[in-house]
Amino acid sequence: MSFELTPQKLVYGGDALGYHQGRVVLVGRALPGERLEAEGVRAAKGVVHARPVRILEAASERVEPRCPYFGRCGGCQYQHLGSERQTAAKREILRETLRRTAKIEWSKEIATHPSPPWNYRNRTRMKLVASPFALGYYQFRSHRLLPVEQCPISSPLINRAIAAVWGLGRAGKVPQEIAELEFFANAADDQSVIEIYCSGSSGKLLLFGDELRQELPEIAGVTFFSQTSGESLAIAEGEAPVLQYRTNGGNFRVSAGSFFQTNRFLVDEFQALVTANEQGSRALDIFAGTGFFSLPLAQRFERVTAVENAPLSFRDLEHNAPVNLRPIRKGALEFLTAMSDEKFDFVVVDPPRAGLSKKVVRRIVEASPRRIVYVSCNPTTLAPNAAELVEAGWTLRRVRPVDMFPQTHHIEVVALLERDDGRRSRG
Repeated sequence: MSFELTPQKLVYGGDALGYHQGRVVLVGRALPGERLEAEGVRAAKGVVHARPVRILEAASERVEPRCPYFGRCGGCQYQHLGSERQTAAKREILRETLRRTAKIEWSKEIATHPSPPWNYRNRTRMKLVASPFALGYYQFRSHRLLPVEQCPISSPLINRAIAAVWGLGRAGKVPQEIAELEFFANAADDQSVIEIYCSGSSGKLLLFGDELRQELPEIAGVTFFSQTSGESLAIAEGEAPVLQYRTNGGNFRVSAGSFFQTNRFLVDEFQALVTANEQGSRALDIFAGTGFFSLPLAQRFERVTAVENAPLSFRDLEHNAPVNLRPIRKGALEFLTAMSDEKFDFVVVDPPRAGLSKKVVRRIVEASPRRIVYVSCNPTTLAPNAAELVEAGWTLRRVRPVDMFPQTHHIEVVALLERDDGRRSRG
């Protein structure tokens, strides 16, 4: 059954929120202030999730989406909203999340660091079905594959790689074992590696890799991984392919399967925002990856400790580390629990989307660094962690959103927390 709705605001996740018959309604691809006909799809926890049927009166901010797949593809949520309005919406969502979840009334300016809106991704992962061939993303709010032949938020080289795979797929040259592909391009966008996730292994996989490199000479290498375990499949000899990714903060070796930041336009600005104003004796980087923040910190601190548990990223971290950077392969809680009496002037944490566990926060509080930079890709998990640190004696000094993911609801947030020297934190 359809009903008329006028949404009031955008919320984290990309939906617009409105009310119908006293119930909260979340509808995707809609904008505040516009009048639309919506249709309920499901209800959960008192909230109706709906889809737009027809726009009766469009908002003035609505723009024509650039991507032909928008609305059907689950990858982007905001292509119907102009770039400046996107960043403004994300800024206000962050402010409201801090107020509602962390009880922090942030009245100061929130200066957002914008990104060029298109071709910004240096890493793209896609689903694949070999027969009948299709390469693409999941459809909006489903696990059904939507065939996609171009992705305007991915780099030009990645789009050429997508086209090359489509060519091989139409020629019937894609092995049945392949389930996903991930494309990763370097800073200059002139070289890439491809990770292929498979349900099994066969000699056809190596042949497919060779044919793909023939179609696109910019491919430096292809690595095959198990779809279930994520471990590299032993079907090729030699070292896994790597890319050299150069930023203002250092030159990084990034192997296939290692994590690296995905916005090729903002890597330098992002690094500087986290590290440029910091200096001192000892710094700690938790969830260090390949050393994205650790390397520039090593230029400003006498000694840096970088903690990373993922084996491929840690191997690159070891390779990238200068002499004053100590890489440690442990989980965050394991390291903080076993940590000696060593004290750190500065700590940076860049956790996964789920944020920090209460135990990890407690250990950071016990370590009592004067300054903490919390890098978050999810404001809804940043907020409760920030509230815990504020309760323990730190003050939130700065909040800076970095729009690493234009056209989507995602955003990176760099939050600086500082403990006044005259205050004693509660462990």
